Amino acid sequence: MRSPQNTATTPARSRFGRGRLVGTAAIAFAVSVAIENAVLAGTGAPTFGAPIEEVLAYYAANRDPVAIASSQVALNLPLLLVFVTGLHGLVQRQGEAGADWSRLAVAAGATLSAIFVLVNVLQIGLVLSADGLAEPTPAFELVWHVHAAAFALALPTLGTTFIGAALAAHASGLTPPWQRLLGLVGGSLLLAAGLGSLAIADGSELIFVGLLGFAAWLVWLLATGVRLVRSGPR
Repeated sequence: MRSPQNTATTPARSRFGRGRLVGTAAIAFAVSVAIENAVLAGTGAPTFGAPIEEVLAYYAANRDPVAIASSQVALNLPLLLVFVTGLHGLVQRQGEAGADWSRLAVAAGATLSAIFVLVNVLQIGLVLSADGLAEPTPAFELVWHVHAAAFALALPTLGTTFIGAALAAHASGLTPPWQRLLGLVGGSLLLAAGLGSLAIADGSELIFVGLLGFAAWLVWLLATGVRLVRSGPR
């Protein structure tokens, strides 16, 4: 027969284990996203304002790097969903504080995953379409523009996910005040960039506002992940 003390410690150990799982997912997601973007940036991926001929030349010559980036996206999707749903579970177990924000993060994270799929599907389509093309076709150019538009609309969705997760985690005592501030600032930058989605899809430098918010998101994920892995929820 188990003693009352052992019975009491079981939920605490379970919460600690869940915290480590959520923290590991956050770290793995941040690292995977960084690898994906490093691969594309390192091979000279064209900006959205680049001439369509340059876009065609890139995708025709970089099938393997795009394949690597796509494989990272396939890993990113479950990691993101594990993180936002796991965080929601941790927040609920800590009490009602932050529960509404965590629900927002789950909803926005699910939407973000769908947009990630669209962005990646279109990028794969660009690679497959570029093979054998001597010059850009209207269909190829259309796929490129839709890819750019989907990416631009991912920014405010990411901002919503970021703000919801940051506020939920802090309200539940899982993260310190500076991470809440980072979430609000970084998420707001992403939302602000989203207001110029059309301009970003057309090659505007407004995208750099979103990239600052994106960098803040990765920092927040790493900091939150390390904190959860080390200590688990209190």
